[in-house]
Parts: sequence; C-alpha cells; structure tokens
Amino acid sequence: MMKILRVILIILAILASLAVFFRFYYTKSFSPSSTAEYEKNGLSITVDYCQPSKKGRLIFGTDTEKALVPYGKWWRTGANEATVIKFSKDVTIAGKLLKAGTYTLFTIPEKGDWTIIFNAEVGQWGLSYDEKKDVLKVAAPSTQTTDSAEKFTIDFNEKEVGVDMILHWDTTVVTVPIQ
Repeated sequence: MMKILRVILIILAILASLAVFFRFYYTKSFSPSSTAEYEKNGLSITVDYCQPSKKGRLIFGTDTEKALVPYGKWWRTGANEATVIKFSKDVTIAGKLLKAGTYTLFTIPEKGDWTIIFNAEVGQWGLSYDEKKDVLKVAAPSTQTTDSAEKFTIDFNEKEVGVDMILHWDTTVVTVPIQ
C-alpha cells in the first residue's frame, strides 16, 4: 500500500513540474516577457507583460473574421499571464483618478476607441477576468498606422504634461494619456 502511495505521489510531482514548465517556460518561448518603464518627478510606472507575435494572423477584427483578438471582448493585453501595471503615485488617466498601486491591465478592443481597464485582482493567468474587481475603466483612442509591429509592444511617450502609454500591435496604435 505504501509503495502505491509513493508511486502516485511521484507521478503527481512529475505532472506538477511539467505543468509549471509548460506554463512559465514553454509558452514564453513564443511570447517572451517584456517590461515597459517610465520614471520622472517621483512617478514610476512599470508594465510587465508578454509579447505575442503576429505570425501572419489577423490580430484585431470580428469573430466571423476569426481575429485573434476580437472586437468587443476583453483581452489580457498581451499573452500568458495577465499584464500587470504599477504606479508609484496617484495618476489621472483619461481625466479620471487612479490611486497608486498595482493593477491588472485589461482592454476591450474596438475599431474606434478602446476600453482600458485597471483591475484590482493581480497575479492570475491571463484567461480569467472578474469585472467586479474593476477599479477604473476609461476610453482611449486607437488609430491605424502603416507601421506594422510584428510583436505586441507597450511603450511610453513623454508629453509636455504627463506621458502617453502606447499599445502597438500590427497596424493598431492605442494611446492612453496619463498625468
């Protein structure tokens, strides 16, 4: 009986190790981790996310077009784990106050303005989203460009007052104003 229990425990340990390997290492070989950072006047913003690649696919579009990220549905704003954004100070995003802290960044892509969501639940895999834990939702303009990005990127563009967080993938660019 003890031998059977040991064998079962060993098998479970091996399966758990394989699950961790797949989740944290294997999937990141396709969508590597990246960090976008901004720092000025005591404000520090850090975004930890994973970068999926286009690989010839339709990125943003409708369900009927079989888009990878369909319009009107929430998106983890990257790949693998949900994207995490940290603010060292209170900020104003698209005119609305967001307290200093750590949030999960979700988006709802559309043809026009996107919905940018800051959610209090942090640390989950990117396939779960609890709308009841939303702290702030704002609209942000998206534009189309001729400059196509193969990998999804998040960057910051400093302005005279504040900074824009830029989401860019394929030919879509979303600008999130932060002050």
